[in-house]
Amino acid sequence: MPQPLMIFAAGLGTRMRPLTDTRPKPLIRVGDRTLLDRALDLGRNAGCAPIVVNTHYLGQQIADHLAGQDVAISPEPQTILDTGGGLRQALPLLGRGPVMTLNPDVVWTGPNPLSALQAAWDGDRMDALLALIPLAQATARKGAGDFSMTDDGALTRKGDFVYAGAQIIRPDLLADIPDSVFSLNVLWDRLIARGRVFGMVHRGGWCDVGYPEAIPMAQALLDG
Repeated sequence: MPQPLMIFAAGLGTRMRPLTDTRPKPLIRVGDRTLLDRALDLGRNAGCAPIVVNTHYLGQQIADHLAGQDVAISPEPQTILDTGGGLRQALPLLGRGPVMTLNPDVVWTGPNPLSALQAAWDGDRMDALLALIPLAQATARKGAGDFSMTDDGALTRKGDFVYAGAQIIRPDLLADIPDSVFSLNVLWDRLIARGRVFGMVHRGGWCDVGYPEAIPMAQALLDG
């Protein structure tokens, strides 16, 4: 059964200025492809459907870019809702059950992370499965790691693994969060407390394309 996919494309792209003064970050190019198109390639190659993209900053540019494609748009015209609020708003477009989410401001090499997550998903013991990259292998990453992982793959906060920007997650508990604007970190913390968040280490290259100087690093990774 196809897995629904949410691509987060509503961010302000402040770290990517001045490139984002006139275009949204997902439409910045690495090589001959925009970041958004690279994310869509991963989703389509993994058989994801439906695919939903949220928009806010310069959202009309993204809508124009996606015109005629098999992608639904979840606009956030008044207030950017962050990842948690944005996912909750998009749920009517995504359908019931676990959903995949993907950050487009990342370049990957090696296995398709979405396909790998699908293969590793165990709904009996997981409410979230996060793609991770070891901090030492996280090209262009600034800052510390996000998680530690036990021998059976369960995650706890802080450690030498970086969240790589792709996951499968059950969105059921989003309904219990009172805020309208919130990060998925809020949901992760609730699920971690239940021992229901697990990690999968990406077996390939990864680059955080979050600021202008990272673009040539991402291209070098792709040129490999």
